[in-house]
Amino acid sequence: MDESSTNGKIVEEWIAKAEQDYSASKALIRQRSLSVYDVICFHCQQCIEKYLKAFLTSHNVQFPKSHDLVTLRNLASEIDGSFELIKDLVKPLIEYAVQFRYPGEEANRKEAQRAIKIMEEARNFIREKIL
Repeated sequence: MDESSTNGKIVEEWIAKAEQDYSASKALIRQRSLSVYDVICFHCQQCIEKYLKAFLTSHNVQFPKSHDLVTLRNLASEIDGSFELIKDLVKPLIEYAVQFRYPGEEANRKEAQRAIKIMEEARNFIREKIL
């Protein structure tokens, strides 16, 4: 298998994993009885992280093993300056990588709905750059 087909397979795997996070967050927000808003916010962050990694992989850019959307988006901006357009958009998702994973803070439905809206917009933007 040559390098480009291996790279393409890895991009597809990043996208598949991102889509799992996307689908999970969308399904969970519809389950009003569950109230798993922390999990929804986390999956929204993870979706965009994985889409950024798919984009970077598609351009053969090495990236750190990190959940830092700022670093990943900055790397994407070096390839395609239009990624500056989502700088402020994805900022609220940054904290969801860790903020609600520990006791003391909880997301609410409104935050989860906002996270989903951000995820959808950023996902659409990045998908256009990859697919």
